Order: sequence, then C-alpha cells, then structure tokens
Amino acid sequence: MNCLGKLVRWLLLAANLAVVGGMVFCAYSPHIDPVRHPVQACAGLAFPVFLCADVLFLAFWLLAHWRYALVPLAGIACCWGATNTFCPLNPGRDEAPDGAVKVLSYNVMSFEADHPDTPGNPNRILAYLRDSGADIICLQEYITGGRLKQAHIERVLKDYPYHDVHRVGKGPNALACYSRFPIIGAERVDYDSPFNGSMKYTLLVEGDTLTVVNNHLESNKLTADDRETYVNMLTSPETTDVKQGSRLLLGKLARAASIRSRQADAIARAIDETGRRRLVVCGDFNTSAISYTYRVIGRGLDDAFVRSGRGPGISYHRNGFYFRIDHILVSPDLRAYRCTVDNSISNSDHYPIWCYLAPR
Repeated sequence: MNCLGKLVRWLLLAANLAVVGGMVFCAYSPHIDPVRHPVQACAGLAFPVFLCADVLFLAFWLLAHWRYALVPLAGIACCWGATNTFCPLNPGRDEAPDGAVKVLSYNVMSFEADHPDTPGNPNRILAYLRDSGADIICLQEYITGGRLKQAHIERVLKDYPYHDVHRVGKGPNALACYSRFPIIGAERVDYDSPFNGSMKYTLLVEGDTLTVVNNHLESNKLTADDRETYVNMLTSPETTDVKQGSRLLLGKLARAASIRSRQADAIARAIDETGRRRLVVCGDFNTSAISYTYRVIGRGLDDAFVRSGRGPGISYHRNGFYFRIDHILVSPDLRAYRCTVDNSISNSDHYPIWCYLAPR
C-alpha cells in the first residue's frame, strides 16, 4: 500500500510538472511570431486552463504533502506577469480625482442587429451610451442605416457635440468616436483589411491634445456552426468528434492570429510615430491579453484594467467563448482609475469597458 501511495504521488507530481510546463509555454507564447508559427502563437488562449489546474494542484499539495506545493508555486511565480494580466486583483481601488476623464470602449454589434429605438421598444445599447457619463466613447461594429438612423443616434447622444464616424474596409462596418471635447483630427491607421480597421483621433482636452486610437482588429470568423461545435465539445464530448472539431477551430484561430499580427505591427508603428504621451489605445482587439497582438500594441503602455481593474474581466460572453478581448491601454503619463468591464448590459456579444483617466 505504501508503494502504491508513492507511485500515485509521483504520478501526480509528474502531472503537476506537465501543467507547469504548459502554463509557462502559454504565458510566453506572445513572443512567438504568428506568421511563422500561427498555431503555437494561439497558446495564450489556453493559459487560464493551465492556471486553474495549477491552482488546484496547489490546494491539493497544501492539504496532502505541503512540500510539493513548491512546484505549483514555482509555476505561478514564473508566470506572474501573465497571471496578473489575466486576473488582476487590485483590492484597494482608488477613487478617480476631480476632473478625471471617463473613457468608454464598446463593440455595439450593429446596435443589437439594427434594433430600432422607439418609446415602446427602446434600443438599450443607445440608452446605455446616453446614460454612461463617459466623456469619450469609442465604438466598434458601428453599423446604421436600417431601422436605426445616424440622425437619430446623434439626437440621443446630443450631449456629445463632437463625433467622427468612419467606415473601415469594404462593407458597412464603421468605427465611431463621440466626445464632449473637440475632435481636431481624425485619420485611419494604414493597413489593409476588408472588414476591420483603426482610427486615430486627436482631441483637445483641457487645453492640451489627447490622442485616442480606436481599433477593431481581425475577428476569428467563427460561424454559427463553428460555435455550436465548440459548445458541443465542451458539453457533450462523447457525442462530438473532438479531434476534427479542434483541428477546425484551431485552424481558424491560427489564420486570424496571423492576420492580426500584421495589423498590430502597423498600429505599433503608428504609436511610435505619435509618441507615448497623452495616448489612449482602445477597442476590440479580438484577442486576449496573452497574445502577440496585445504585447506589440501595448509596448510602453499601461493596461488600464491590469492597473485598476479586478478579476478576469471577461468582455466577450457568447457561445461558450469567455475572454477579455476588449482593452484600454494608456501612456505612462496617464493614470487609470476603476477600470471596469461592465456586465450590466448584455445586448451586444461584448460588454463595454470603461475607466477614468487623469494625469500623473
């Protein structure tokens, strides 16, 4: 019996070491070039799975053989940057000072698929924006023209006298910025994409300029059938061809990661040209914070959620995919307060993310 117990213990230790190895690989996968190694570059998506497994091992070893708890603790220590990025704690969050600017980013999903806005059938996304109290609003998947007209949106958002709406790509998809402050410049970030894009706005805020880069990067192009396959893999693996489904999903994720990497490189060049002073970079990155795209765009910037948010901050919440893919990054001369992924409204497949900003 003693030999059997030792064997089980060694097997569990080996499994824990394998989990730590997988966690380390996922944590450092943002340094893998997605063009050369697109599949491996997607490993960051699996980091939460390995992290949860490592935490379970930690709890087990603390109860069973506390000395072995050093193994999962070493894994967490080696991956502390990724762990804190994925799930920051920030137990004591400071209140924003007077005069702080509230920035909100939201993928509005065509305003809930072109939902009308009438007294008997209000558009909840539009009402949320009107009542948000934000000073600067950056919107993605801004598509109007059916039952919801641009003129009506402007009437509802009349407290934002300055706005810029630009189509990106070949379709109706647009990016928009609504602001209480004057928008004195707006230009596209130059990269080729049929459906996505980035806009750089220059705003005049309290006598000084603030640059805001609004992004909607390459989506993973998962169809309804793809999402159904993914959900079935999670809920009914015994009735699903897991191997074929995994190959299909991973192929699409890898292709999208490769395309996003080139978009990220272009955005990073635009940031280098602009300079990292009074700069906000936000939007739907369509990738997690543990990715090449996030790392390249965020070079020299602070993540508002990591600095002042709490928890995993899941911003995409449909079809079994739960990730923080909407981000607000700020230059070091700005401090973020109380960054929040607001799950009080679920009419889009994204939750809005907002924070307060003030000079350091």
